[in-house]
Amino acid sequence: MTPLQQMIAISMVILGTVLTRFLPFLLFPSGKPTPTYIQYLGKVLPPAVFGLLVICCLKNVNIFTGSHGIPELLAIALVAALHMWKRQMLLSIAGGTLFYMLLAQLIL
Repeated sequence: MTPLQQMIAISMVILGTVLTRFLPFLLFPSGKPTPTYIQYLGKVLPPAVFGLLVICCLKNVNIFTGSHGIPELLAIALVAALHMWKRQMLLSIAGGTLFYMLLAQLIL
C-alpha cells in the first residue's frame, strides 16, 4: 500500500469507530424513551447470537469419525452446568472453552 492508501485506510477505520461509538447517542438521546423495537432487539438478539455460535461451532463435528464428538458434548455439558450453577456467562464460556481445549490437546 502506498502512504496515501494507508492514510485513507486509517481514516476509514477511525471514522467507522467514531460512528459506531457516537451514533447510538445521537439516534437515542437520554431524555427520550428507548423505542420498543430496540428493546425487543436487545431482548432477542443475545440468545439468537449464542444459538448461531453453537451451530457454527458444531457444524463440522462428525460423530462417525475421530473422537465422535465426545469432547464437544462434554464441553457443552460443562457450559450448561456452570451456567446453571453460577449464572455468569463469562465463567460458563471460559470454563467450557478451557475444558474443550484441554480435552482436544491433552487427552483425545
